[in-house]
Amino acid sequence: MPESSTAHQSASLDAIDLDGLDIKLLVLDIDGTIAGHSNQINEQVLKAIRSAQAKGIQVAIATGRMYCSALRFHQAVNSTLPLLAYQGAWIQDPATDKIYQHLPVSRSTAEQLLDYFESEALRSLLSVHFYINDQLYVREITSETKIYAQRSGIQPQPVGDLRNTLNDEPTKILALSDDTAIIDQLWGSLRKQYTPAELYLTKSVATFFEATHPAVNKGAAVRYLAEDLLGLQAHNVMAIGDNFNDVEMLEYAGLGVAMGNAPPEVQALAQWVAPTVEQDGAAAAIETFML
Repeated sequence: MPESSTAHQSASLDAIDLDGLDIKLLVLDIDGTIAGHSNQINEQVLKAIRSAQAKGIQVAIATGRMYCSALRFHQAVNSTLPLLAYQGAWIQDPATDKIYQHLPVSRSTAEQLLDYFESEALRSLLSVHFYINDQLYVREITSETKIYAQRSGIQPQPVGDLRNTLNDEPTKILALSDDTAIIDQLWGSLRKQYTPAELYLTKSVATFFEATHPAVNKGAAVRYLAEDLLGLQAHNVMAIGDNFNDVEMLEYAGLGVAMGNAPPEVQALAQWVAPTVEQDGAAAAIETFML
């Protein structure tokens, strides 16, 4: 772990009002938080989660992944709560199949984004994904899409012109590029074109640019789960995440923990920085604050 993370850990621990916390809900991101290169949850992390549950703490998953892709992680941690998928745009209880929330991107906005992504300057540089009814639609299967599909465990459907899919509104729109400078360019440019009241824009990893309905982010989803469904408050929530799409969740939670592999800007917003995902940092956080 970098020295700066160690320093942040100890300094933050001293600053946290542990007496003011009463953690009853633990919310976990998946990729980069509980699942690293192996795309599985290590036993050390599972053991810590089970120990927290044995103390009566409920566990939820909040992810940018598709609902169908996140389901195995939800099952692995034995969550009894609704699953917060697509940054919270899709909230569904696997036990009952009840969908509590679905906030898609408007058809007109989806068309505008597609026009931009398929402009002459960008078309050959990006793979564009439309997520509709928990299915993934793409113009064509690119190398980036193949890697994404393998990790996600889903089968993308190539349709040529993505406008043909817009009889239904997309839950999320994702642009992928191996060139992180292109993703940074998209983020900078589109944040000037769309206000937060028009579209929620984020990065979940350095090569993913994501767009969802403006009311969608993990913070809003966790607040809904905690306050509206469980009758809890922010001081009852601990959240662990590793990237820009976790920021709102970390800021909402009474205790927001960033992973040691998180970008420095995300670490700076957290109250505590855990070791990296490959060092089972989520387990360290759970053991430090819950066990």
